[in-house]
Amino acid sequence: MRFADFPFLRYLPFLLLGVLLSQNGLQIPVLALAVLTGLSWISYVSFIYWKKDVSQLIPVTLAYAMLFLLGILLSEIQKNRDSDAVDPNLEFCDSYLARVQKFDVAKPNSQENLLEVIQIKDSLGWHPSKGNILIYHKSTAPLFPGQVILVEKSPEPISPPTFLDEFDYRRFLARKDIYFRQFMGEKFALIDSSDVNAPRFWLLNFRKKLAAIIDEKVPNPESRQIAAALLLGQKENLDREIRNAYAETGTMHILAVSGLHVGIIYAILLFPLKGIRLNTKHSKIYLFLVILLIWIYAILTGFSPSVVRAATMFSLFTAGQMRDRKPSSWNILAFSALVIVCIDPAVIYEVGFQLSYLAVGGILLLQPMIVRWWLPPNRVLEYFWQITAVSLAAQLATFPLSMLYFHIFPSYFLIANLVIIPLSFIVMNTGVLLLALSWVPWVGEALGWLVSGLIWCQNWVTRTIQLFPGGNFERLTITFSAMLVVWGLLIVWANWEWGNRKKLVYLSVLLISFWFLDRLVHEIRDPASEILIFSGEKGTLIDFKVGTEYSTWNESLPPDQISFSIDPNRIAARRPRIPESALALTDGSLRWFPVLDFEFDSDSKRVYWGEGKPILVERFTSPNSWQAISADSLIAKSGAFRIVF
Repeated sequence: MRFADFPFLRYLPFLLLGVLLSQNGLQIPVLALAVLTGLSWISYVSFIYWKKDVSQLIPVTLAYAMLFLLGILLSEIQKNRDSDAVDPNLEFCDSYLARVQKFDVAKPNSQENLLEVIQIKDSLGWHPSKGNILIYHKSTAPLFPGQVILVEKSPEPISPPTFLDEFDYRRFLARKDIYFRQFMGEKFALIDSSDVNAPRFWLLNFRKKLAAIIDEKVPNPESRQIAAALLLGQKENLDREIRNAYAETGTMHILAVSGLHVGIIYAILLFPLKGIRLNTKHSKIYLFLVILLIWIYAILTGFSPSVVRAATMFSLFTAGQMRDRKPSSWNILAFSALVIVCIDPAVIYEVGFQLSYLAVGGILLLQPMIVRWWLPPNRVLEYFWQITAVSLAAQLATFPLSMLYFHIFPSYFLIANLVIIPLSFIVMNTGVLLLALSWVPWVGEALGWLVSGLIWCQNWVTRTIQLFPGGNFERLTITFSAMLVVWGLLIVWANWEWGNRKKLVYLSVLLISFWFLDRLVHEIRDPASEILIFSGEKGTLIDFKVGTEYSTWNESLPPDQISFSIDPNRIAARRPRIPESALALTDGSLRWFPVLDFEFDSDSKRVYWGEGKPILVERFTSPNSWQAISADSLIAKSGAFRIVF
């Protein structure tokens, strides 16, 4: 693969670099960025148009600079738009009026919904406001999109993570323009329902009608959940057990509407062309309708990044068919990423976006090489070998990122995908027929039973594979630099057959040397002895490290909070899930730990150290940073603290 042959693949890194710098703190006035971008564009066009006798390096540099500045500009525009989309006074209002934005989602003890604020009331009276609020209510009457409700209490801002490596829920919601939440019970009043059937809520209502068809026609409750996820992208009501089963077998991508599902719809739509001969004009009309239906499906299923990527790619492939051309898959992949990032620069932080593009990139890069390992003797074996090659390529490309985020690797992903992907293809075909023909007497009922049975089989296979011994490698971790090294070595491997092997060997040596250097720096910076204190409302947990020995002491911190808040840090630091219990001698509320001569008062939350003075005392501040504390003792009432000896 020659990088120079794929222009959009060359453009993409410069745009992404600009977005990354902006998203990570770089701030430049939008007007200045717009002027710089415009000047770069004018200069570039001038060099190209007049063909000045200068080095080609100048227009090339200008083009890449323009893309880099465009990435910063688009990101800064989005950041300004996001900051203007929320009223900070919401936190201090007496009451507010808000419009419901979606249908209720059932939670264990309440119903979840989303509100868009219209007005707030404070000491100066009522006045317009704006912002989105995630709410949880217990009303017996469900809320519908378009309803206006009055809430006699202010919402609360979403808190940042308390502990190191804890999931940053605030940042996750902020990327969806949600900065407040509220547990309101039944303390609200319905004011107006006139906008329930407004055009802006037509798509939500239509999706609800399709979901109602699934609820009515598919008899098995668990099958209904899977059908809604497969056909409509509605995963909110999936049971934890079935979600874990698919995650642990490496088939979770089946439940998230993605490129696979768009590809199935695309195959269904193109199938008639194989049996019907159309002239050129009629063929182009039909292909145009295929593109239109793909985008309707993308909108219907929630417009996720992976669906937009797939819809863009299949649309461009179809457009190439209309012109009797076959465009480069790499160019199409990069172009779709350019489009999505230009529309929403912050999408680069979405795990779905990252995994989707890594998977397709891995398939394009590695699948042709893997498929050449074996020549199947018949078409049936060739079909399954193609699925195997695709699964291997996608898994190789995505497993470093999966380790970074999820810390597991499914051992039997190949077996699971060989069975589940063909089954899901049949389910999707049958499910589309169900949604289209549900109104036909007997036919809708028969299709509903068939979908239910097929999904029952799919779930049974998934659960069976989940029970295989050694089904998952758990608590895996990888550093960001090691992840880059793995991807670099995969690129070397993919180009080994056709590339310059001498250069590839040099690149491999450089990558491995970089990894060794990174590990060396990490080992040097890793302290020999340290104490980590995690203090919250429900209790306190202290982790000790002395050399390679780990121990812990827990006072009332519940297991579910340890799993959610503490365990991510233990995984990142390669500490045991359940370290040995530290010896503590008790004198009233005072606990003395012989390890490192350390004392902790559980009443005052005060920490004392003995004769061995610490080298460093720090308090964790979000996001993932530390603030040094200078004191002879420490009050650890809330948050994470680090004491290095």
